[in-house]
Amino acid sequence: FGWDLQTLVHERKIAVVDATPEPGEVTLETGPYDLSALLARIENAIRQVNAKRVILDAVGALFPQFTDANVVRRELHRIHAGLRMLGVTTLITMERTDEEGSIGRFGVEEFVADNVILLRNRIDQEKRRRTIEILKFRGSTHQKGEYPFTIDAEDGVMIIPLSAIELKQRSSEIRVSSGVPELDVMCGGGMYRDSIILTSGATGTGKTLMVTQYIKAAIEAGERAILFGAEESREQLTRNAASWGVDFEQAQRDGLLKIICRYPEIMGLEDHLLHLKRDIRSFEPKRVAVDSMSAFERVSTPKSFREFVIGLTSFIKQQEITGLFTNTTSMLMGGETITETHISTITDTIILLRYVELHGEMRRGLTVLKMRGTWHEKDIREYVIDNQGMHIREPFRGIHGILSGTPIYSYAEERQRLGGMFGSSPQKTE
Repeated sequence: FGWDLQTLVHERKIAVVDATPEPGEVTLETGPYDLSALLARIENAIRQVNAKRVILDAVGALFPQFTDANVVRRELHRIHAGLRMLGVTTLITMERTDEEGSIGRFGVEEFVADNVILLRNRIDQEKRRRTIEILKFRGSTHQKGEYPFTIDAEDGVMIIPLSAIELKQRSSEIRVSSGVPELDVMCGGGMYRDSIILTSGATGTGKTLMVTQYIKAAIEAGERAILFGAEESREQLTRNAASWGVDFEQAQRDGLLKIICRYPEIMGLEDHLLHLKRDIRSFEPKRVAVDSMSAFERVSTPKSFREFVIGLTSFIKQQEITGLFTNTTSMLMGGETITETHISTITDTIILLRYVELHGEMRRGLTVLKMRGTWHEKDIREYVIDNQGMHIREPFRGIHGILSGTPIYSYAEERQRLGGMFGSSPQKTE
């Protein structure tokens, strides 16, 4: 962590009292047992450095040979009372033998302390995940339940409390371009500057292209943008953008674009969220894109993934940054995945990209499913992709069931046209 504790000891800012038993030492209980001698050493150390905080690390090691919980409770009370008289804040750490068992080894430790904090190291889907819980906090209200946290070399312990995130983000009336002029028209003039946009579609529908157009619009406006890739490398994203006429290399040289690519499997979601926030703070972009969110969903539990999404979206909104997330659906022709159900209520705008099978040919359709705070077009429009990017055309007509993946065609117009070709014969009169 970069802490020079030895220097702080020499400067008399930290004092260390070593109560570790000697290796091989055997302790026998032969009479009344108390910690008066240890308390005297601690008191002397406190006065030497004028300490305001005391840490008793692994206190359970002081009672290895005792089975009587009453003795342990009495001595803990002795420590508690003695340190309280000295006016210091005391942090005591103790081991647990089971994640869900008793709080302490002797079953009395939690009753002596004013506050009790539980640290757990759970395993979820073959991955370890640290959580913290405030079990007891005398004299004040506190957040209930477990919250994920991580340990980072730069910031130490970082807790991610979802219940502490307040819905107080400001809302802007300023609109920005999506990079596709026709899509801006469908959205009533563009995207809101501080909105979160979800682009959902099957593989090959053009989600990464939409990210590229979105980044291109920021570059043309002279705004900074940051792209987080979870499935493609920086070189591959740059090559793909060049095939659509967008120069990511020049934008990076100009300081307008930063591309960061990490596999979701290399760390937990708490660490990913910490790094994403740190990268955004350091680069200060106006737009953020994540391609794709479903890659993070596959390496997490539903609860941890939702915590990750809420933490990231709330941070982006607080910074008044436009965010674009992509999501890959599992079904080729439509439907949804668990990722969509987790993100759909959190995002402000949802754009669906779907394949449409029409007369034996695979074509693509786009619709704006949701857009908060403004009118948006409801049609499902066909779009094509060429070396200049995405081009949105006319709405599909005479076909329905595209979003469900089971399109049904209507031949009413064809029947009317054929019917007009044959007039009814005049009836005979008697």
